[in-house]
Amino acid sequence: MNLKAPILEIKNLRACINENEILKDLNLRVNYGEVHAIMGPNGSGKSTFSKIIAGHPAYKVLSGDIVFKGSSILDLDPEQRSHLGIFLAFQYPIEIPGVSNEDFLRLAYNSKQKFYNKPELDPIEFFSLINEKLELVKMSSVFLARNVNEGFSGGEKKRNEILQMILLESELSILDETDSGLDIDALKIISNGINTFMNSDKAIILITHYQRLLDYVQPDYVHVMQNGKIIRTGTAELAKELELKGYEWLT
Repeated sequence: MNLKAPILEIKNLRACINENEILKDLNLRVNYGEVHAIMGPNGSGKSTFSKIIAGHPAYKVLSGDIVFKGSSILDLDPEQRSHLGIFLAFQYPIEIPGVSNEDFLRLAYNSKQKFYNKPELDPIEFFSLINEKLELVKMSSVFLARNVNEGFSGGEKKRNEILQMILLESELSILDETDSGLDIDALKIISNGINTFMNSDKAIILITHYQRLLDYVQPDYVHVMQNGKIIRTGTAELAKELELKGYEWLT
């Protein structure tokens, strides 16, 4: 039995963008060692939820709280949240022309090292470290020399996101539709990377439309979000039921 306090507590969270309220009294509790899946129709607030936890500046919290490892993070900027252990894998990873993947990953890693007053790695030391991590997502070191996500396939972009998560040793990872656009081989590789990374000191929130990801990454809880709040929580069996019936039966 895990006696630690929850890694994440969302308390009566209301949030908006451009005066349009998206999250409406959302509550969620995530403990260490747990995998939670969030499902729901388009426009239900799933991606908004992920961005607000990560601190996206376009969204405004109207009321409620986000408590991470026992402390409110509402006043922290995205960089601080990242250093504390929150990671968001984007639904649509962006390309960064002119910045090599290796430089990007090394700067991200060293920035976190500096935050914790730990030694930073020079390029040679980092190359040794990142090569160990590349194996977990079956990526070639050739990708390190290429610009961030530039010319990457959909599957390569998603693997690059999981590589960042593994490198930063994130304690709470929110994966926003990481499975979208993947063929079965890429899905298996990414799922294996997630499962290898996961342990009792971490937690993962999977945002997905499809049951197939949950065949490879077994969730402890499945939540259904609709109209900005969680309307149903169940086990992995709930995802299978949604695959058969859709969402209308819940409302």
